[in-house]
Amino acid sequence: MKKINNVEIYENLKEIIDPTHTCLVVWDVQNALVQNIFNKEEFISHLKVFVEKLRGKMPIFYTKITPLKNGFQSSWSYYTTMKNFGISAEEAVKMPHFMSKPGSRDIYSEISPTSEDIVIEKSTTSIFIGTDFEQMLRNREIKTIIFTGISTEVGIESSARDASNRGFYTVIVSDCVSSSNKAFHEYALKILDKLFIVKDSSEILENV
Repeated sequence: MKKINNVEIYENLKEIIDPTHTCLVVWDVQNALVQNIFNKEEFISHLKVFVEKLRGKMPIFYTKITPLKNGFQSSWSYYTTMKNFGISAEEAVKMPHFMSKPGSRDIYSEISPTSEDIVIEKSTTSIFIGTDFEQMLRNREIKTIIFTGISTEVGIESSARDASNRGFYTVIVSDCVSSSNKAFHEYALKILDKLFIVKDSSEILENV
């Protein structure tokens, strides 16, 4: 680590993910999403070990998709529903959110948070919008965010970009993120690797 112009600059992975200034995000590992990913067993196996190894070493944040009450969603959200499902505006307004079914929002049981973990409910694909996440990190002097969860090309990529734009060191765990679309997942990882730090879980655990 170097200190230049009173700014601490980390020089290697071990410094970047030092538990004293790092947190883990487990993004949207909810029942409705887990059931549709392309590599469910492999993903859950890796993520379960990863979370258990880091628990107690750093703060762990879980996120949950919590849609706004119908009638209070944005015009854009209704438009994207129309676009994705090929339906009319009237049908989009009446269409129930895919997270409205009983149990669909619950975090997958094998990756459940403990009482020490923080669960953040949010309605967008960024962990920073409409939440106290950034304030909590600043209060704790967190410099690095490790991202895991579903899905790679949506919430993970969106939140990673937001984290980087806010000056956080941004790390994505390649074997602990997934998607319903394997091709999108793999392409997103290539983009993320150009912009941020992408490592597999074993390499990260070796350096924590």
